[in-house]
Amino acid sequence: MTLRRTPLPFSRSHRVEVSDEAIHGAEQMGDAMADRRNRDDPGRTGEHDRQGVFRRGGTPGRPDEFEKLYRPRESEQRVVGETRRLPPAEDVPPVRPRRSQRPQQSQRSRRTHSAGRVYDGRGIERSRKERKRRLATTVTVTVLVLVLVLPLVFVGGFYVYANSRLERVEALLDYEGRPDGQPGTTYMIVGSDSRQGLSEEQMDEMATGYAEGRRTDTIMVLYIPDEGEPTIVSVPRDSYVPLAVPGYADNKINTAFADAVCGTNDAGEEVCGGPAPLVETFERASGVHIDHYVEIGMGGFVDIVDAVGGVELCPEEAMADPKAGLDIEAGCQMMDGGTALGYVRTRATPRADLDRIARQREFFSALVQTASAPSTLFNPFESIPLVLAGTDTFMVDEGDDLRHLASMLLAMRGGTQTTAIPVGQTPTLDGVGSVVVWDEVRSEEMFAAMRAGEPIPESAFQE
Repeated sequence: MTLRRTPLPFSRSHRVEVSDEAIHGAEQMGDAMADRRNRDDPGRTGEHDRQGVFRRGGTPGRPDEFEKLYRPRESEQRVVGETRRLPPAEDVPPVRPRRSQRPQQSQRSRRTHSAGRVYDGRGIERSRKERKRRLATTVTVTVLVLVLVLPLVFVGGFYVYANSRLERVEALLDYEGRPDGQPGTTYMIVGSDSRQGLSEEQMDEMATGYAEGRRTDTIMVLYIPDEGEPTIVSVPRDSYVPLAVPGYADNKINTAFADAVCGTNDAGEEVCGGPAPLVETFERASGVHIDHYVEIGMGGFVDIVDAVGGVELCPEEAMADPKAGLDIEAGCQMMDGGTALGYVRTRATPRADLDRIARQREFFSALVQTASAPSTLFNPFESIPLVLAGTDTFMVDEGDDLRHLASMLLAMRGGTQTTAIPVGQTPTLDGVGSVVVWDEVRSEEMFAAMRAGEPIPESAFQE
């Protein structure tokens, strides 16, 4: 029998000699213990639970450093043949029942937030590149929102401010016998000789005089039919019609606008000339319902022309009129506010008021084309002064606002026809002076089309 010396850990000073037979016996005992624990295991010979295997070389009382290599995972199941083997029931801890199963998520979708860091399912911190991309996206969206919202806020605020600058007056009053609303849309546009806004130096330069109050220099009706092109109809200010001012019979239509002309109505109330009597006088004479009222004085006229940088007009002959402060050559030329005002006011021509009506239509068309040009509308250095100049000097009806002015300008921008109420005679009457009498047939043809919302026939146009 061969003896081997095997050191034991519980004594460094003593050595015990153990025979090979003893070692072999110990091994058999260990196998027997493993077999006893797995005697019910239906698996093949030698396939035992690793916890039951006697590991050689271990030290009693000391944890086995390699135990984790032998212990199976809790979720591990081994299949032998067609049968699943699970750990013995006494070794399996009880499992808490779950109310519901959450759907499985990929590792990439699971995130753990800790100490302000972001990790994916594998515990790897998200790359700086991804965070920078998210930051860039946030900044881009914020900038786009500001770019879109701020202009809207500015435009909305500017609209409210500009609309508040409009001066308003009660021009469209109801009265007994007033024409009902009709198809199409009508604007009465009045240019007055009010000097409001002009300095004494400007009055001297433009030869406007110093008269107080206001009278009409221009009366026009913008008619927009339901279908067809808009038409600007000039109303001669010397038109001889019945006045709406109590106590006054037939007279020039501009007399109904003069604030110095007053009378007493049946209720004992004093009624003076102004926007409302002027509108009523025209409605009674024509039977056409007026929807909107716009008025501008001399000061506003000059400011608007200067705000757009002047207008190009083309007089066919040289014109000189000291009373209007006008001295120009023939041919196309740019006119500033003061020169343009003299051009539309002068009556120093053979047909006097009728020639002036033609020049007023020419000027108004040129002004609208210039004011509505893209180079003006999209240039804030021109469009903003234009709006401020216009809203500071325009007078509108109580029910009108900036939207109606914009609609008026847009309607006049493209393809607008210009004409005047057909004239029949121009007699001179005692106590009244030179007047314009409308052509009964042609003027009624014009007014009938306007009342019906139809385009004005060319046969009713005044050359």
